[in-house]
Order: sequence, then C-alpha cells, then structure tokens
Amino acid sequence: MKLRICGIRIVWDPVGDGEFFCPGCGGDRNYRRLTGRRRFTVLGVPMLARGTAGPVVECAACREHFGTDSLDHPTTTRLSAMLRDAIHTVALGVLAAGGTTSRTVLEAAAATVRGAGFDDCTEEQLCTVVEVLAADAGQGSAFDPAAEACGAALAIELHEALEPLAPHLAPAGRESILLQGARIALADGPYEPAEREVLTTIGGALQLCAQDTARLLAEAARTPS
Repeated sequence: MKLRICGIRIVWDPVGDGEFFCPGCGGDRNYRRLTGRRRFTVLGVPMLARGTAGPVVECAACREHFGTDSLDHPTTTRLSAMLRDAIHTVALGVLAAGGTTSRTVLEAAAATVRGAGFDDCTEEQLCTVVEVLAADAGQGSAFDPAAEACGAALAIELHEALEPLAPHLAPAGRESILLQGARIALADGPYEPAEREVLTTIGGALQLCAQDTARLLAEAARTPS
C-alpha cells in the first residue's frame, strides 16, 4: 500500500437542505447544500487553508455531488403540479376566447381539466372562473371574442403557467398541451378567430415556433374528434 504523505482535502459544511430531482438517482430525493474549505494535509492532518470549494448539492441517497443548477429542475411532484396548472390555464384561455355559451365546449374543457388531475372540476366552476377573469379585466360578464382575443390579464396567466414549464418538457409534451387546447376549441366546430389567436399565444408560451403551432392546429382541425 502506497502511503500518501501530502495532498488536498475538502472539508464540507452544510448550509441548507431540501428536496430535488437527483440526476444520479433519477427521482425525487432529499439533498444537502454544501460549501467546502480546501486544506493542505500532511499524513492526513489538515495544515493550511487552500481556498474554498463549491457550493455543491449532495444527494442524501446516492451521496453524489452535483452543481447547484440541478436545483433548477423541478421535482416530479412539482412538475406534475405545473402540468396540472398549465392545462387548467389553457382550458380557461380557450373558454375565455370562445365564450362559455357552448355546452359542448364546456364539457370538453372540464373533461380535459379532470384528466389533468383536477378530479372535481365541473363545467360550472370553469364558467365561474372565466366570468371572474372577465370582470377583473373590465370586460363585463364574459369575454368578447371580437375584442382582443387574449386580454392582458389572461396573456400574463398563460405565460406564467407555461413558460416555466416548457424547458422541462420534450417537444411532444409541449405539443400535447397545445393540442388539448385545440380539441377544446374544436368541440363545437371550427376555430373562431379569437380561439386561434389564444392557441397561437399558447404555442408561443410553450416555446413552439409559429410554423409548428400552425401545423399542429391544422392537423387537429383535420382529425375527427
């Protein structure tokens, strides 16, 4: 066995903890956030300071160290909640653009939202939320499809729900969200201009290029429901 006389050793100090998606384990795990102090050692005994190391994130399960950018990836639980909220917001956006007078559209929207995880969602609840959004926007009891299709308040809601989610989804996942909105809009017939405009806004918030958004909307319109 070769004796190591001197070297550099890092002494890690915990400065925080939490839960993250571990790139090594491939699942949600607890973590410790660590900062390090480098020490020059002689025969294993720390002697002189040699600067700092880190910070790093240490998985409580596999003990691997990762950069702090690993905390930017949402946990599986958080990602599921973001998806649920995104689809709910998309459904509201389509309803707000097309109005809530069509029972078929309301039923399609409620079924889509329930499928996303809001098990108790009803048509009446969605209609009420759309009316509240309309009142907050100063547009009366319902959104006017002839007015700006995606009002400022609703556009903000869509971007806030979709933009943080988009980087964590594969292209097929982002397309799926847009197509769910398209199917709601098509439940009572071809797209209204206001619905198409909102769906285009949704595509942009999902980081889909304009050509892909147009293609997906056209394909959805050609596909029997």
